[in-house]
Amino acid sequence: MSIKLVAVDIDGTLITSDRILTEKTKEAVFEARRQGVKIVLTTGRPLPGVHDLLAQLNLTQVGDYVITYNGALVQNSATGEILVKNGVTHDEYLEIDLMARKLNVHMHAITATHIYTANRDISPYTVHESTLVGMPIRYRTQEEMTPDMEIIKTMYIDEPEFLTQVIEQLPKTFRDKFTTVKSSPFYFEVLNKQASKGAALTHLAEQLGIGISETMAVGDEENDLSMLEAAGFSVAMGNTTNQRVLEVTDAITSSNDEDGFAEALYKYVLK
Repeated sequence: MSIKLVAVDIDGTLITSDRILTEKTKEAVFEARRQGVKIVLTTGRPLPGVHDLLAQLNLTQVGDYVITYNGALVQNSATGEILVKNGVTHDEYLEIDLMARKLNVHMHAITATHIYTANRDISPYTVHESTLVGMPIRYRTQEEMTPDMEIIKTMYIDEPEFLTQVIEQLPKTFRDKFTTVKSSPFYFEVLNKQASKGAALTHLAEQLGIGISETMAVGDEENDLSMLEAAGFSVAMGNTTNQRVLEVTDAITSSNDEDGFAEALYKYVLK
């Protein structure tokens, strides 16, 4: 098996539970790059939330790419050139927001620079997202959200048990219209129908002249499923609790707190 491109999730995969990028993981990534393998961070985070990791891994050179917003945005991490951008239209935002109000669930929308919420009582999970990705929060009513704001993705955020109930109440027509994925127990993402990690990986590989059979994907959550299914070879993290992830992957590595990603690189990619 010859792997030329590795798509790796961040939270629960690349970094530890304490959000640390270990030396062993760095060394494995550096060795993969020395051997000509492309390492592509593929995450639900917005771009500002990955800048530090890209810098630590030196993934900011010409020819480096990053997939963010759960596949809604694919770009060259050195030049900023955008290969794919599948955001949410203003009308779609209004529809997503209306559904949130009907179901009484907290929601926020994310652009390239800010997190916007119309919830007067801002969810602690919106604050958590802001802290995690380093983006400021702005309170804006629905009327203040104008068509020129270029929303890239939206999220329903709430207590895990309540969020599960909300998801179960979503009409099929709504689920069919958007890409919907749970990225954590308290985050449910509603995206452009064309946006997914799998679609982004497939498009990027094609643009780079790499066969999909020459790609590997590593992840742990529901929002990783599309890329795990799309890649030529897929690896589940040992810390995953998602049964579907275990069913679709070709192998299982150690947990994110045991350098599982580095282990997968050494075992399946590096020569």
